[in-house]
Amino acid sequence: MVNPLGIYEKALPADLTWLARLEMARELGFDFVEMSIDETDARLARLDWSHEERLAIVDAVFATGVRIPTICLSGHRRFPLGSHDAAVRDAGLVLMKKAIDLASDIGVRVIQLAGYDVYYETKSVATRALFIENLRKACDWASAKQVTLAIEIMDDPFMSSISKYMEIKTQVDSPWLLVYPDIGNLSAWPENDAGQELALGMTQIAAVHVKDTLAVTADSPGKFKNVPFGTGCVDFVGCFRTLKNQNYAGAFLIEMWSETSENPREEIKDAVAFLTAKWKEAGYDYIGQQAFGSFEARGV
Repeated sequence: MVNPLGIYEKALPADLTWLARLEMARELGFDFVEMSIDETDARLARLDWSHEERLAIVDAVFATGVRIPTICLSGHRRFPLGSHDAAVRDAGLVLMKKAIDLASDIGVRVIQLAGYDVYYETKSVATRALFIENLRKACDWASAKQVTLAIEIMDDPFMSSISKYMEIKTQVDSPWLLVYPDIGNLSAWPENDAGQELALGMTQIAAVHVKDTLAVTADSPGKFKNVPFGTGCVDFVGCFRTLKNQNYAGAFLIEMWSETSENPREEIKDAVAFLTAKWKEAGYDYIGQQAFGSFEARGV
């Protein structure tokens, strides 16, 4: 079994064209790149790409052999589906519909949704109910386009565990709704048993984000981004072994934010070397189908 290995767009230099970005990912041995559509105007503008701009993405995928199977749609932080403000909710639904159409056009299979009812507003029973109501609409649109929506386990108590996703799933019972666990976020919340959570959601997992985090404690809010691999709280071997024992055959996505770093290529190589050792210790023989091949071929 070979699990595809991907890299987050924000790990790669921000000023690259999509062709150059995919070429760099291929040179580093990745099977795919996860596109980001975050809350910035520049990345939200991708939802309005022209026919020619969309075709250029498809051409870049075919030219390089590196896929773009997933979109990280974090733009709902700015336009949450559970907002108290109807205008903001409507904007979030427009964003959702455009993202599904874009995914359908360029060959994206999975749109990762940020598991926030609201982010900058006060949470309430109403924001939860509104989020679920609008998630049902989103699943109907996704069904029509045969695009999967996958809720990420977050840095937010609203969706801090796979158990909480499963509660939502009982209310939005769509085959086009899955979960996208981030083992860093999952591990940072002290109430979670990461292995138990992964096993619980195994039949629902679309893909797995891989990063390190600092734990939430009584004295600290934790840290969910830019934690160097090996310096945080994640038991990588335990999480990977759990996934392997459950015959997880899906993708692993290394999540990093090195797009403005002086040497992102070396930072990515260091991360891959660290994780490769953990995958090997957990019993994996192959991760990724391109330049990496076997662990022995990677010099581990």
